[in-house]
Amino acid sequence: MKLLQNILLVILLAAAASCVQNKKLIYLQNADNDPEMADGQLISYEMPDYRLQYNDIIDVKVQTRDEQVNKEFSGFADGAATRMAGQLAQGGGDIYYMTGYSVNKVGEIRLPILGTINVQDKTLEEVRLLVEEELKSYAKNDVFVKVKLGGIRYSALGEFRRPGKFVVLQDRMTILEAIANAGDLTTVAQRDEVVLIRQYPEGTRVHRLNLRDRNLIRSPYYFIQPNDQIYAEPMRVREFGTGENAAQSLSIFITSLTAVALVLNLITN
Repeated sequence: MKLLQNILLVILLAAAASCVQNKKLIYLQNADNDPEMADGQLISYEMPDYRLQYNDIIDVKVQTRDEQVNKEFSGFADGAATRMAGQLAQGGGDIYYMTGYSVNKVGEIRLPILGTINVQDKTLEEVRLLVEEELKSYAKNDVFVKVKLGGIRYSALGEFRRPGKFVVLQDRMTILEAIANAGDLTTVAQRDEVVLIRQYPEGTRVHRLNLRDRNLIRSPYYFIQPNDQIYAEPMRVREFGTGENAAQSLSIFITSLTAVALVLNLITN
């Protein structure tokens, strides 16, 4: 009987340890040590202009009255581009990898007519003005240039419901949108210690983010950048095993209790 009591006590302690409090799951809470941010309060955030670096892909569109210049920058005929986009989308591919211009290790891209130009550490607007100025030597008429990022590429690893590598065709994206795109974090994900691995021109840096703190909106990491990697570490309760909610945890406990009872019944008989 004493053995049974001890086993039940261990199971109860393990079940209690596997319970995850709601406070550990809620995003953007008011931190205890910071002034409270009321709902509806305007929160300013830091959103510097993104500067291009190695591995980025940009899309450059040029329109002039010079048909030869237009033809050089068209890349594909409209029908071919549409078909390729459809095929890549069905296979989970990236249309801009095929049609865009990749920034190489020394910060250069190679454009039709213009050849190699350096875009390292330049904003999209600065690249647009540079391409526009260079084209004036070739196009006698007005030149219209549009430069965009070829989508935001990022990776989600660890305790995500749908981890993987993603390409989102947007100019900007918050880290919460990136997490939602990966199916949200699992119940046992450590939301106050999310690791963000970010690429810089001089190398790579690791940042730790607290998704439970409302001050995240004010941080320079609220908006993700191309080639970011987001890693969600598991809580310690994962070592014990846990259900998605209280009902599942209770089911695990009852199953364990039943197994113990069967084993003891075999021993005593």
